[in-house]
Amino acid sequence: MMIDRIIGAAALLLTAVYLYATTKIPTLDIGDPLGPKAFPILLGIVMIAAAIMLFIETSKAGPVTAKEAPAESRRHLWMIGGVTAWTALYFGVFDAAGYLVATVVYLFAMMAVFNRGKWLANVLTTVLWAVGSYVLFVKILGVSLPAGLLKF
Repeated sequence: MMIDRIIGAAALLLTAVYLYATTKIPTLDIGDPLGPKAFPILLGIVMIAAAIMLFIETSKAGPVTAKEAPAESRRHLWMIGGVTAWTALYFGVFDAAGYLVATVVYLFAMMAVFNRGKWLANVLTTVLWAVGSYVLFVKILGVSLPAGLLKF
């Protein structure tokens, strides 16, 4: 659909701005040879891949008929509004609830909406992503994430 292609184009534009901003990160002559730019550049590459996959996936979808267009458009607007509000709530409770609790609740709700009926896959993906990213950032990379309700 056209809205998906617009979102894909916006994602590519955002990624281009993001990658340009990573070139402005200063590097030091001492320390890690990759410097602080490695992770942001890797994230930018993943963002480009995700936008390209969105273009490929939406090109497979059939066209929406004129009769379905207004209802489909309203549904998309409600989805975008709902995701925006849910993400704002996630950011609002992030410090108080903590990374693990807030992320599990946020991702599970998102997956329940966008991956309906696949409860086991949703729960496993949500928990494994939250715990895996927590271990990566806190234990391996040494990033401080809010503990919140879970005091560890």
